Amino acid sequence: MPAAAALRRPSALRTPTDDPPADVPAPRAVASELLLHRLVRRELRLLAELSAWASADDVERTRELTRHADLLGRLLLHHHATERELVWPALLRAAPAARPLVAQWTARVAGLDDRLRGLSTAARQWAVACSDKARDAFTLACLDTADAVAEQTAEEERDLLPLLAAHLSPAAWAEVTGAARCPLSRRERSLVLGLALEDACAGDRARLLAGLPTSTRLAWRLAGRRRYRAAVVRLRGAPPAA
Repeated sequence: MPAAAALRRPSALRTPTDDPPADVPAPRAVASELLLHRLVRRELRLLAELSAWASADDVERTRELTRHADLLGRLLLHHHATERELVWPALLRAAPAARPLVAQWTARVAGLDDRLRGLSTAARQWAVACSDKARDAFTLACLDTADAVAEQTAEEERDLLPLLAAHLSPAAWAEVTGAARCPLSRRERSLVLGLALEDACAGDRARLLAGLPTSTRLAWRLAGRRRYRAAVVRLRGAPPAA
C-alpha cells in the first residue's frame, strides 16, 4: 500500500499538531529541551505528509525534502550527543540519584539514533532511485522515526526534565552551552532558529532570542527571518504558521 494512503493531505496549511505551550516561565535548560523536542516532532510528521504526496521522480522536490530530513537527523543526533556528554553529567553531579533514569535514557536513545541513521539512508535511496517504492520507504521511515521520537521525548519530559528544573543551576547550564559546539552551518542554524520560534509561546521566544549573541539577533532581524519564510514556503508550499 502506498504510504500516502495512510496519510491525510499535507498539514502545511494547518497549525502545528502540538498544542502551544502555556506562557509560563521555565528554567532555560528545560525551555531549550522542550523547544527542540517540539520542533523535531512537528517537522518529522509534516515531512512524512509532504513526502507522501510528492511526485517520486521530481528531482528538485525530492532534494528539498530529503535535505530537510538530513538536517533534522543531524540536529537530533547532535542534541543527543550534547545531552550524553554534557547535560546529564551536569545533572548527575547535582543529583546522583538520577543515575538509573539517565541509564534508561541512554539505552532508549541508542535505538532512536539508529532510526535516525536509517532515515538518512532512506533519504539517500530516494534521492538516487527517484521511485515510488523509495519515496514510500522514506515516508514510512519518517513516520516510524516520528513515533519513536514522540515516545522517547515524552518519557524524557516526564522523568528527566523535572530533575533538570530542580537541580541544574543557571551557572551549570551556562557551562553546558559554553562547551557545546554546533556542527550546523550558519544558514542551517538560522533555519533551526526559525523552526524553534515558529510555534513557541511569547515567553519562550523572548528567552530564546535573549540568549543569542547580539550579532545573531541582528542577522535574524535583517535577513534570517525573511530567508526562513522563503525556505518554509519552498518546503511546505505555505508560509510559517506564525
